[in-house]
Amino acid sequence: MSDGQGELILYRTKDGRTDVHLRAAGGTVWLTQAEMAALFETTPQNITQHIRAVYEEGELTEAATCKEDLQVRQEGGREVRRTVKVYRLDLILAVGFRVRSPRGAQFRRWAGGTLAEYLVKGFVLNDARLKDAERADYFDELLRRIRDIRSSEKRFYQKLRDLFKASSSDYDGTAQTAKTFFATIQNKLVYAVTGRTATELIVARADAAANHMGLTNWVGDRPRKADAVVSKNYLDAQELDQLNRLVTMFLDFAEDRAARRIETRMADWIAQTDRFLTFNERNVLAGPGRISHEQMEAIVGERYAAFDARRRADEALAADQDADDDLKQLQAEAKRLAGKHTDTP
Repeated sequence: MSDGQGELILYRTKDGRTDVHLRAAGGTVWLTQAEMAALFETTPQNITQHIRAVYEEGELTEAATCKEDLQVRQEGGREVRRTVKVYRLDLILAVGFRVRSPRGAQFRRWAGGTLAEYLVKGFVLNDARLKDAERADYFDELLRRIRDIRSSEKRFYQKLRDLFKASSSDYDGTAQTAKTFFATIQNKLVYAVTGRTATELIVARADAAANHMGLTNWVGDRPRKADAVVSKNYLDAQELDQLNRLVTMFLDFAEDRAARRIETRMADWIAQTDRFLTFNERNVLAGPGRISHEQMEAIVGERYAAFDARRRADEALAADQDADDDLKQLQAEAKRLAGKHTDTP
């Protein structure tokens, strides 16, 4: 979870009575004095004394462990902004040691294990939960997410680049050659699932008149042009699941060959891709397809411009309607107040 200033990591005390959100930023986590007081089940005044002792004894320096942070909160119907001091993990642990409470010991153990793993990897796996047969749905959902991340365009290209660089005797990393090579393999995988190349799929499904331009996935609160030229963003749930599983199998296949130091030329990798798809009883693409990347971008650019113009017009109409509704509400309220004033003796 994110608050706009970094990831929020939830820590729940062992007794289950307190939840604390630690802000992760700069490879560490931060808490305010009030949050430390809640975490260690003590008073803010006690936390202040311990912080002062840490600095006075020279164990840590204030410059290295303290910074100011802008916090925005809703209080009643208004937004309140305050600047507060936040303290990094080193200082939190030092205070926790001085508090000498079960809460402090529990947090130090958690920080040395679970939190440390999260800060390094960006995720933590609950091994016991994954091995629990009764939680199969949780494991299946995790697998789906991993596959989806693995088949993302950037992640897919990076993984292939690393694998082919290690196992292709004639690997050429120059921009255009590598781009064409990876696009060829991506096209074959997309074609295996949809019967179209990536560019053909985009042109077939990008619709200026459709909701969200026909996209099923995008970044942010609304589709942007960059989203509209990514083939994966047009796949339905079943197609996306198939592609994710196919990419995962293909990357495992390629990684196994690389690990066994099987020397493979780049042209051979194209043939190996066809062989892999044939083994999996999938359609195999022959040739580059009917629509080039440049043609697709030109077509989608025109459609997105039409889609965006229609969306802006719809938003303007909605804004006008909201303004009319607000005006009517104000007029009705003014009339009600005027009538009440007239009735007053």
